[in-house]
Amino acid sequence: MSGWTLDPNLDLSGQVAIVTGANSGIGFETARALGKHGAHVVLACRNPEKAEAALAKLRLDHPQASFEFRRLDLASLESVRAFAASCLEAHPRLDLLINNAGVMMPPRRATTADGFELQFGVNHLGHFALTGLLWERLEEAPNPRVVTVSSIAHKQGKLDFSDLQWERRRFKRIASYGASKLANLVFSLELARRARKAGSKVRVAAAHPGWTRTDLQRDTPLFRFLGPALAMTPPQGALPTLRAALDPDVEAGAYYGPNGLLEMRGSPELAQPTRRARSEEDGQKLWEVSEELTGVRFLTPAAV
Repeated sequence: MSGWTLDPNLDLSGQVAIVTGANSGIGFETARALGKHGAHVVLACRNPEKAEAALAKLRLDHPQASFEFRRLDLASLESVRAFAASCLEAHPRLDLLINNAGVMMPPRRATTADGFELQFGVNHLGHFALTGLLWERLEEAPNPRVVTVSSIAHKQGKLDFSDLQWERRRFKRIASYGASKLANLVFSLELARRARKAGSKVRVAAAHPGWTRTDLQRDTPLFRFLGPALAMTPPQGALPTLRAALDPDVEAGAYYGPNGLLEMRGSPELAQPTRRARSEEDGQKLWEVSEELTGVRFLTPAAV
């Protein structure tokens, strides 16, 4: 695979980055790359045992790099608030937020600690709240960015604002996952629009990893069966996220993914969000619903 790669001379010294879901998969590889190039990286993970194991491996492989683990459970708004508060207290500077963590197609409908449908709650609402709680600190950095990881599954997603939590419809895990990843992209594009209108210097972008072998696919037997032959490795799958986070030419609202067949494999290039993802009406609706559900309010007209 050729194409865009990280500049080997990239120096991120002095920068602080948060990567959610950094204990495995593309989150782990994203954290590795950022730390290797000098950033202090906060591994924001739910499972302490897995996070400590990831932290030990990163420190063994890159003894000169700077990593730390802080517990974050995106399925709990209390945990999101506690994590954000601890980071704000510990780090007077925050340069980069990578909204990467997620759940994928659980076998049955489940809910978060706050009663939200699990995929919508973790993949979107948790990250919405986290971004809002950290936004002011990001604003203070010289060249801050927020990158949200979506999926090619967003193309099959639909946001039913009459039943976002799948309370009245028969739960369909694939459709629910697609809707949550569509929400990720709708949120990112709306965040970019609001940041631009507010005159914010935070650059907002999104990415998707194509088909990459990760632990997310543990509940999808077909993906587990075909993945070893067809899917990219996590270091390859992390490149769209890293390009969105680090390429100096990235424009606000950009979206990156693999450039190969059906965007499943290849080097990271600009990808095209669907018409649904670009809907400004849906962006505004989703923002308002997200504020109401999470209690986190930022970049609203009153605040601007």
